[in-house]
Amino acid sequence: MDLATPPPDLYGRPGPDRFLRRLTAFSDWYTPILGAPGLRRSPRRRAPRPAAPLTLAVTSRTMVSADVVELGLADPAAGPLPPWQPGARLLLTLPSGRERHYSLCGDPADRYGYRIAVRRIADGAGGSVEIHDQLHPGARLTVRRPRNGFAFCAEPAVLFLAGGIGVTPLLPMAREAERLGLDWRLVHAGRTAEALPYTAQLRALGPDRVELWADDRRGGPPDGAELLSRAPEGAAVYCCGPAPMLAAVQRALDASPARALHFERFGAAPIVDGRPFTLRLGAEGPELAVPADRSALDVARELRPDLPYSCHQGFCGTCKVNLLSGTPEHRDRRLTPEERAGGALLPCVSRAAEGETLVLDV
Repeated sequence: MDLATPPPDLYGRPGPDRFLRRLTAFSDWYTPILGAPGLRRSPRRRAPRPAAPLTLAVTSRTMVSADVVELGLADPAAGPLPPWQPGARLLLTLPSGRERHYSLCGDPADRYGYRIAVRRIADGAGGSVEIHDQLHPGARLTVRRPRNGFAFCAEPAVLFLAGGIGVTPLLPMAREAERLGLDWRLVHAGRTAEALPYTAQLRALGPDRVELWADDRRGGPPDGAELLSRAPEGAAVYCCGPAPMLAAVQRALDASPARALHFERFGAAPIVDGRPFTLRLGAEGPELAVPADRSALDVARELRPDLPYSCHQGFCGTCKVNLLSGTPEHRDRRLTPEERAGGALLPCVSRAAEGETLVLDV
């Protein structure tokens, strides 16, 4: 059919349909305004501006176990804070310039205060020690607004598995599960009873639903099958803890009553299909061998300990560097295709093919 000629009347009458004639005329006038191919084109929207970071003050400091401190954070002007959901994290910039992620462990309904809990790691990279030793009420921090990569879906039956400080994102989830009347259980495991934070709150929340597991009293840590045996039939499992705990749960999931697993790990995931390659720090800088089982970031920090990092998992972007040459294997979950094409690289997770050399602008 010739689209320039209005079709016959829709009801079979001999004359042309007046409505379709007007519609065709409107289309002939309107389409050139938009340009070919016509109505499919739409104006490009501007990318939203990133939200400005927050300046928060430390309002309280409480030891919630032998080596875990809880900090309360609030707007110095007493204004409301951005909302959040269980599982969300804050990215803190510490006075030293270090950036660290911490899970929110307070009440999402409290719009005037955030709470985080930090375990002191004496032989760590310094962030937890700085928080324990230097952050007291009145101190101010730059904080990125809450982000959530471990969202709680509120399935009807839920098992929460916490390893040590891994209870922090799970505590708000358990509160929400209790509020919603879900069938939930929680196992909190750690080396000693004294090292387990928030035991009193957990017991008060659900004394018949919470099990505390102290390795020194139970003859060692639980295995995955034992942990998952607490799951209601068809339950979703939310697990946060050290890598061995998560690996044990993953191995035992298929043979358990549970049917789904959501998890957040403490640190870097094990390297999968890693191959050795070479890293050069600067166009004329030294070359470093990156083994198959280590990250480029860890190797680079041996020579350049000032290189920033935070999550070690490829989602925060703190360690981002510019790639001068080489072909990378991007394994992050943050960079856009445009950023990668522009040379951005997250060395905490990204790698290269065997024998390849990546030259970083550091």
